[in-house]
Amino acid sequence: MECQECQERQATVHFTQVINGEKMEVHLCQQCAKEKGYVSQDDDPYSLHHLLSGLFHQKANTLSHSSQQAHSYQELVCDKCGMTYPQFLKIGKFGCAHCYDTFSEHLDPLFRKVHSGNTTHEGKVPKRTGSDIHHRKQLRHLKLSLQQAIAAEAFEEAARLRDQIKAMEKRTEEQEEGDKQ
Repeated sequence: MECQECQERQATVHFTQVINGEKMEVHLCQQCAKEKGYVSQDDDPYSLHHLLSGLFHQKANTLSHSSQQAHSYQELVCDKCGMTYPQFLKIGKFGCAHCYDTFSEHLDPLFRKVHSGNTTHEGKVPKRTGSDIHHRKQLRHLKLSLQQAIAAEAFEEAARLRDQIKAMEKRTEEQEEGDKQ
């Protein structure tokens, strides 16, 4: 297969990305892959770190259409550890927990890219350690169902869901009070 970029060399790097059900494939030679940031310049081009930092690098390039926007990326610096946003993009790791808050405005597009369009975890939660998480997820689902029932004017169903939500919230309050004592 020929490189999609230069159309001269054999494609050796094959990158497949699926976002919101749309599949995009890129087939590049090693040299073009390095130039585009899909592969690092060092000896181990296939590490997870390099894959993620390549995704971050690509996203930064596509987002910075104007020089003013590119300049705003350069100015982002964590108050606690001093890490800059370009350093984060290069390394692929935060310097401290505060970096998440500092760079939060720019992270959702990265998470969507890495997690196939999702920004929240919707996977399984261990029952023995995640009862609180499971409870909040169930409550959120009930509230969403309530809104849908109201929109569909299914008022009997809405009343049932409302009562179920109130009962869950009351149990939560009682548990929290019991834990405090």
